[in-house]
Amino acid sequence: MQTRVIIVNPKKPEIKKIEECVSILRRGGIVAFPTETVYGLGADGLNPNAIKKIFKAKKRPADNPLIFHISNKDDIRKFAKNIPSNAEKLIEKFWPGPLTLVLKKSSLIPKIATGGLNTIAIRMPSHKIALSLINSLGNPIVAPSANLFGKPSPTLATHVLDDLNGKIDAIVDGGNSVIGIESTILDLTTSTPTLLRPGKISYLELKKILKKVEYHPSLLGKKTKIIKVKSPGMKYKHYSPNAKIILIEGNIQNTQKKTQELIKKFKSEKKLVGIINNKSIKKTPFIKLKFIGTTKKIIASNLYKSFRDLDEQKVDVIIMREVDNSNLGFAIMNRLKKAASEIITV
Repeated sequence: MQTRVIIVNPKKPEIKKIEECVSILRRGGIVAFPTETVYGLGADGLNPNAIKKIFKAKKRPADNPLIFHISNKDDIRKFAKNIPSNAEKLIEKFWPGPLTLVLKKSSLIPKIATGGLNTIAIRMPSHKIALSLINSLGNPIVAPSANLFGKPSPTLATHVLDDLNGKIDAIVDGGNSVIGIESTILDLTTSTPTLLRPGKISYLELKKILKKVEYHPSLLGKKTKIIKVKSPGMKYKHYSPNAKIILIEGNIQNTQKKTQELIKKFKSEKKLVGIINNKSIKKTPFIKLKFIGTTKKIIASNLYKSFRDLDEQKVDVIIMREVDNSNLGFAIMNRLKKAASEIITV
């Protein structure tokens, strides 16, 4: 299969190019496209055969549900049922945007897309290209991140091409995905709304609307045996580059000391080391430095790109210190812990 790259203006998507992509989706093809979070790998959400191609291209486990993307708030009533009043409040506040809701699914939804569960994960993206594609197709688009399963999510079309060239029909190149990490996922089928995956929309923001929200135990570091998952990002190792990631937790002084110890160790083993966001380390022939930002917003936007950039430089190990755990920092730390081969607390 030859993968076509179609460049589309993210601010004013060209109708002809959108229709070109939609024609691929209508005939059961799969198309990667940008959202405000990361690039998604899209298929017609009501076509089981097309959805099957997503799992095959990504090498994604069949029990890992997909997120449905809609372009109109009212469409939620077609694809979900028993919608609680809480959902209406959240939709009013956060849609379109990076919030995915887990609800009871309607009979229209193919089982293959939900991991066989009776729930649906659904959101309305704010990216103009994504909305144009969904509008033109007339059906929801299922779209997990457009990468090989377990690898860092793509925030540029070139990242998608690196992972899926020759495995998918087309890639819509709409520039950089601004947020850089996946959507917040909230389960509204539980007695108390439950945060399944943190994202840009924080626990505190949700709590302002709902008053009561629980963390899924897995987000708090509690050991829980997860047999069936209602959303992506819960059960498996994710977001990992080829290089081994070591995450160091602790105060600045202790993490700095541990970083220096690790650098000395890896130097003796003749390993190439990538260091993220640590200005005090000096660049040497065996150390590749990446400073990805000072604010959490910028760090989130650049995180996956930095993993991919360091992979391109063939580093063996990536070392990163923890970020402050509040608000967006909680989502960043969630991704780092999922990606890490080793977590060291000092």
